[in-house]
Amino acid sequence: METPLTQRTRVKICGITRADDALAAAEMGADAIGLVFYSASPRHVEIERAAEICRRLPAFVTTVALFLDAELSQVEQVLENVPIDLLQFHGSEDPAYCERFGLPYIKALGMGSLSGDGLVSRSKAYENARGLLLDSHAHGAAGGTGEPFDWDRIPDLDKPVILAGGLTVENVAAAIRGVHPWAVDVSSGVEEDKGIKSVDLMSAFMYEVENANR
Repeated sequence: METPLTQRTRVKICGITRADDALAAAEMGADAIGLVFYSASPRHVEIERAAEICRRLPAFVTTVALFLDAELSQVEQVLENVPIDLLQFHGSEDPAYCERFGLPYIKALGMGSLSGDGLVSRSKAYENARGLLLDSHAHGAAGGTGEPFDWDRIPDLDKPVILAGGLTVENVAAAIRGVHPWAVDVSSGVEEDKGIKSVDLMSAFMYEVENANR
């Protein structure tokens, strides 16, 4: 990724389970929050709680719903009850599946089992995705490992890159300077417990992002 950094790096704070955490993230300048609708995740949120979180958010904060190989009916039920702006698919969903819900989407690609050429090939399949989220998990596996991957393995891609996987206060500035992603996505790196965000860590993370952009 050789292009110079010319714009602000966006931030998504994922795995939100409490409205107060979502509000704190918004007040600190987060561009998006992520709500996990994958029951095996410790950050899974029920529909009623997700709807409450979204109702309390101010304007101009994007709400992202994360699914992993979900049944169509589950996605439809969420969309009927929660005001979601963007979908995030983290499993082996094909492009036709991702596009059938009538909302913009991003596709997560696991770097644990992809080479540069393989990543370019898979990225081209999702031509209508608004961005590609690169995480450290293997293809088809759940993300949220809390482990970074080798950022030098990221090839030039023709879509906005959302960098995830083990980002923390300590490494996010280096990640931005090295990869120049459109956005960064953090979950466990700003938590005091699984699904419970730390105000101090979120604040420090946002400071490091802003510092890297300067």
